Amino acid sequence: MAPVSRALIAITSAHAPLYPGGKETGLFITEALHPFQVFRQAGFEVDLVSETGTYQPDWLSQQKDWLNDKDRAEWEDHTSEFRSKLDKLLKPSDIEPAKYGLFFASAGHASLIDYPDAKGLQEIASHIYTSGGIISAVCHGGAIFPGIIDPSTKKPIIDSRRVTGFTTRGEEEENVLDTIKSWNRPTIEATAASCGATYVSPAGPWDAFTITDGRIVTGANPASAHVTAEAAVTAFGKL
Repeated sequence: MAPVSRALIAITSAHAPLYPGGKETGLFITEALHPFQVFRQAGFEVDLVSETGTYQPDWLSQQKDWLNDKDRAEWEDHTSEFRSKLDKLLKPSDIEPAKYGLFFASAGHASLIDYPDAKGLQEIASHIYTSGGIISAVCHGGAIFPGIIDPSTKKPIIDSRRVTGFTTRGEEEENVLDTIKSWNRPTIEATAASCGATYVSPAGPWDAFTITDGRIVTGANPASAHVTAEAAVTAFGKL
């Protein structure tokens, strides 16, 4: 039986100082909003979930360079479908994995903090993958992959796969590598290597870029959220 045309977008619950003046990272808004828009346009029902049922928006993601007027209007409108679901964020205990055919890990640097230990989200994703669904992640969302296990191999589902995600070069350009080290977390490139995956870099840290390898679809950065979601829909259509 074909997987259900219903998508689940994971949201980071974490937040921490990252930017000048102590401004914090959290959910990078468009990394959830753009996939939400793509999935709804493709006819999917869409739900939003975080490990604790809470979230905080990333400071940078709310700035004009990263949130255009149209997206800002949807973000600030608490009656919009996206914002109302974000305001009533689900927890893993609210989710029946069998109702979903596509799992998408949105991000923000904060996902490096909570996704590696987000057992509830990881179990949901593992169930969706085992049931034949699509697993996708953008930017730092790949921090969740070490805990998404393929029961047939007992290894992370990205083992021997080609994946992308936010570049270490990008972390260096943002001067945040030391902060990530203080969180005792690896970069996305290091995470991919630890899972037996082959990391493929975009031409530049901020270029839109996505890779599909079987039922795994990954994207490199905030600019890639839209095209990664489109690729996930395309992969779903081939199931």
